[in-house]
Amino acid sequence: MSVRTIGVVMNGVTGRMGYRQHLVRSVLAINEQGGVTLSDGDRVKLRPVLVGRSAGKLADIAARHAIPDFTTDLDAALADDDNLIYFDAQVTSARVKAVLKAIEAGKHIYAEKPTAESAQEALALAEAATAKGVKNGVVQDKLFLPGLLKLKRLIDGGFFGRILSVRGEFGYWVFEGDWQEAQRPSWNYRGEDGGGIVLDMFPHWHYVLENLFGRVESVYARAVTHIPSRVDEQGVTYQATADDAAYGVFELEGGVIAQINSSWTVRVNRDELVEFQVDGTHGSAVAGLRNCRVQHRSATPKPVWNPDLPVTARFRDDWQEVPDNMEFDNGFKIQWEAFVRHVLEDAPFPNDFASGARGVQLAELGLRSSAEGRRIEVPQL
Repeated sequence: MSVRTIGVVMNGVTGRMGYRQHLVRSVLAINEQGGVTLSDGDRVKLRPVLVGRSAGKLADIAARHAIPDFTTDLDAALADDDNLIYFDAQVTSARVKAVLKAIEAGKHIYAEKPTAESAQEALALAEAATAKGVKNGVVQDKLFLPGLLKLKRLIDGGFFGRILSVRGEFGYWVFEGDWQEAQRPSWNYRGEDGGGIVLDMFPHWHYVLENLFGRVESVYARAVTHIPSRVDEQGVTYQATADDAAYGVFELEGGVIAQINSSWTVRVNRDELVEFQVDGTHGSAVAGLRNCRVQHRSATPKPVWNPDLPVTARFRDDWQEVPDNMEFDNGFKIQWEAFVRHVLEDAPFPNDFASGARGVQLAELGLRSSAEGRRIEVPQL
């Protein structure tokens, strides 16, 4: 068994997601476990090259984790032949330009979603990567959540019978930034910077629906800005120009109807920050980030609507927990390992730029649906 090291240019690790999930819990965690194991038993370690706009922030992260390579010069990092992979976790508005540079430099590209602000740009990235012959992938982490892996197990096992509908609830209250600090950066609420919950979350919902239940054939959505002004990181009040909540209805192939609410202006009254209820002819399930509960038709109670009497039944007590049956690793790390294998030995990696473009397309059509107040069919890209 041999061990080799490849360079990975990581652009955007000063942000919360890029730092915590991709650098610390994925790349550095992979190295701590001895690298990515290839099919022949060899191992590959990753040498992160940190790239960003702030030299001070990069230096702080590099010192914290003993990383020798960091720079504000993206072109220089891409010019190094030892750096095989380029990863992008920047703000969405900066992604296309940087990814195109990396494609031109012949790097294999792994990027956060959304891959672009428009479907046309996202499709152009996919076409450019294909023309250059570089491997490409997009982060689709929610497919690897323990709760959704359990849900996939139920689907594959035929638990639901014919699936009828999917109901999703996602979100939490993001503070306005005045009397309590906001949990999300201010660019999320500026449309000119690529913000908005539709562009952020509809690509997620696209790959979840597409991979678990079937192709999205139409969308009807209402996107709104419930909080019109917020306070940024410098304490300055600004106008929110992007949507902070969206209410969507998606029709899927086979007749499945999905309804998903996404909001940064909702207070949580559920077990997890995201939950999906799936109802089928033979059973139902409620899946969250980690847990999944089921109710089979043979154990379904028979409620009777009677507003004159208090409800004494505890409906949640009639559901059964789905066991883990396996150990669940970090979903971001799993995808990183899969992408490295894809680059080095052509292992399958279906979450490519084309799938990312379909997610951006759904977000774009969702915003159009909201603006025009109508249902819009989703053409195949």
